[in-house]
Amino acid sequence: MREKKMDWSGGREALVVCSDRSMSVGITVWDMVSGDQLLHIPTCAASPHGLLCLREQFLVASQIHRHGSLGGGAIFIWPLNKPQSPLRNYPMEAIGPVSCSKDGVYIVGGAPSGNAYIWEVADGRLLKTWRAHHKSLTSMVFSDDDSLLISGSDDGMIRVWSMISLLDIADCGRFPSLFHSLLEHTSSITGLLSISGSSSPVLVSSSLDGTCKVWDLIRGRLLRTRVFPTAITAIVLDPGEQLLFSGSADGRIFVSMLDTGLVVDPFKVPEDRPIVLNGHNRSITALAFSRLGLVSASRDCAAHLWDVASGVIIRRFNHPKGAITNMVVIPKSSLLSVTNHQRFSNQFRVSLLDKYPQPGNSSMGMITLLPLCCSHRVHLPTIGFQSTVSLNQQILDLEQECTPGAIQMKLETSIENRMWAARMTKHVMEMNKHLQSRLLDLMQNRLLLSADSTAARKRKRAMLESSRIQEEEQSQLPSYQ
Repeated sequence: MREKKMDWSGGREALVVCSDRSMSVGITVWDMVSGDQLLHIPTCAASPHGLLCLREQFLVASQIHRHGSLGGGAIFIWPLNKPQSPLRNYPMEAIGPVSCSKDGVYIVGGAPSGNAYIWEVADGRLLKTWRAHHKSLTSMVFSDDDSLLISGSDDGMIRVWSMISLLDIADCGRFPSLFHSLLEHTSSITGLLSISGSSSPVLVSSSLDGTCKVWDLIRGRLLRTRVFPTAITAIVLDPGEQLLFSGSADGRIFVSMLDTGLVVDPFKVPEDRPIVLNGHNRSITALAFSRLGLVSASRDCAAHLWDVASGVIIRRFNHPKGAITNMVVIPKSSLLSVTNHQRFSNQFRVSLLDKYPQPGNSSMGMITLLPLCCSHRVHLPTIGFQSTVSLNQQILDLEQECTPGAIQMKLETSIENRMWAARMTKHVMEMNKHLQSRLLDLMQNRLLLSADSTAARKRKRAMLESSRIQEEEQSQLPSYQ
């Protein structure tokens, strides 16, 4: 571990990158203002979409095999304020893309086999594993309200899953219900973005087929298609969600307006030409936004910070050890060792991820960010983590010691339960809205069909009446021999 003594001023950000070249390359962390290297975390090599920041407190990375195949992988979790000792997790098979819910409660991973996994972070339980796709998973993301999970695969298919179905313990052994299956892409999915639209959640997808598509996430309807001259390998939206940045296989970054409105022809190509940012000479692997501007990473072993307004590169971050495959922007303050009071007020539990589904609540080896100053009678290790048999047992022990830790943990558990119930309620309401909309569409179609049928019957009756009158008139005409 190498660390530089820096001026830790508030509000600044750090850039975290890693490669898939070799485990020895590890993770590099730079100060985004000065460009200085802050940290180097050894032993990490992650495939695309294999790195994430959890609750701004942990880095999570799915590990790729050192020779390039995904066999023999693992998932490592590093606490940002003490990254010397990661949690090493070994699932049933190698994991490629990983993602986490916005509240940090769940982690999901996708495998080359097409299988998907979902874990609960607090106790490490493997809640669900199922065959999500027929081909390798390439990207996974949660909807903005965490009620839906969206997955993309190597064959261009996008599937939308309901978290209610995935978290249904009674049906843990069954295939979860599929909310939508989106089939318009013709090649591998390279990016998925979920945003809140004006009237309905919107999904933006990118693919090696050279297109970006905008979808109505609730109705599963394609709203717009934008075609590019080359394969698209990464996408990101600006903070105002007005501009779409699309990184390509040849290193160009296309900047275009994001139109989420309904259109008559969703396959129509927009007439406006996108702005092009040129600075990389190999495929773009990741795009992100920081307070300073757009950040791009590429297989040319460099990351660039852009001033979007002028299209100028503000700073270059060189990574000569290998091509950058993953990148995240984090608050620089996350790298600081926090005080006991801060640790108590912001405690967040993480655990070793189970390899197999466990019955009931049996979660061994749980790791909890706990305060060290709750009570002089609580004898905890001095490293800031505690291993316990289960969360319930830990709360019980703290209650018996009459410490405020038990009250705090019970309060946070209650808050998490209420938040989950609120999210699920919102999701059910969205589902009801979607079903009502479909029902109204069906009723409208039925009324139109009924009206058309009535009009057709009237036209037929009129034609018959007209034919009868003509026959009568012809029969009354005198006949001439």
